[in-house]
Amino acid sequence: MLTRKQSELLRFIHERLKETGVPPSFDEMKDALDLRSKSGIHRLILALEERGFIRRLPNRARALEVLRMPDSSTPPSPGRGRKFSPSVIEGNLGRVRALATQAEDEDERALVAIPVMGRIAAGTPITALQNRSNTISLPPDMLPTGEHYALEVRGDSMIEAGILDSDLVVIRKQDTAETGDIIVALIDDEEATLKRLRRKGGSIALEAANPAYETRIFGPDRVRIQGKLVSLIRKY
Repeated sequence: MLTRKQSELLRFIHERLKETGVPPSFDEMKDALDLRSKSGIHRLILALEERGFIRRLPNRARALEVLRMPDSSTPPSPGRGRKFSPSVIEGNLGRVRALATQAEDEDERALVAIPVMGRIAAGTPITALQNRSNTISLPPDMLPTGEHYALEVRGDSMIEAGILDSDLVVIRKQDTAETGDIIVALIDDEEATLKRLRRKGGSIALEAANPAYETRIFGPDRVRIQGKLVSLIRKY
């Protein structure tokens, strides 16, 4: 059984493929279903794929294939010569469908908007954080308590920590961190970088997760902690 939103999305993809032969973009699907973020579309597509209604084709952008549409045929009567009365079943199914739709709508409303504040270097430090460029929406269970922002990663110095060029990192705003935390460090109030924090006596070491990069050591008055990495988003 599909929820209302899942059915709407499946019909929209099916109709667009029939009309143009090209699946709709995530922005077009978001607008068609009147959702506030593309993360809701991601969840709907995953649900349709898990239920065997669509298939995503690898190594191709926007490649979706509709495998089947919901079966609209009427179930056979249970027992020869007896009239089947579906009143109880229909009532239960209607309640389940309503609850599923309500839960999905509540889930959409529960998303948290996170500002994307520009780019952060995972390599040679770049200019300090830029102004807000756009926002992303995340479910609350991906975020600890506190205020958050996101940054687009540039560089490869943190690849052994699983952080790749073009990833989005979600940062919890805080001015302290523990040794071993991956932080946004502001150097001399001019350069921002994403590195692992190490403390060496009275100094602060900013450690890369790539042997091609050296650990940089600064006096404590040269580095300000701008936040701690709490989540990561990767686009495929």
